[in-house]
Amino acid sequence: MEDAEKGSQQHPDSVPEVGEDAVTSVSPASPPPPMTEEEQQELQEELVKVEDEIQTLTQVLAAKEKQLADIKRKLGITPLNELKQNFTKTWQEVTTSNAYRRTSETLSQAGLKASAAFTNVGTAITRKLEDVR
Repeated sequence: MEDAEKGSQQHPDSVPEVGEDAVTSVSPASPPPPMTEEEQQELQEELVKVEDEIQTLTQVLAAKEKQLADIKRKLGITPLNELKQNFTKTWQEVTTSNAYRRTSETLSQAGLKASAAFTNVGTAITRKLEDVR
């Protein structure tokens, strides 16, 4: 944590871009080797190309999300229906898990033992009351 704070103190004007990885936002320990003008120009062109690709992918993703919403609307799939389906699926996964089955069996056995104990106590009380009469 302290290293991250030191890094941000050393580069206070460095603000990560949206989606920028934390690893890439930290400067390397040693300065990069000097580049020629041509290498810098190539990297600058590559940077612009990658940024354009990201912009295009962002637009495609937004269009696909809109298409998905339209298809769901046409099929009558509402967020509430999806929530119900997710809940049902999750509940089914829980109830079929080993941990749930073992816990359920244990609680069932405990319930049977408690029921038997209460029956025995009730029987004993009834006998005592009959003896008192």
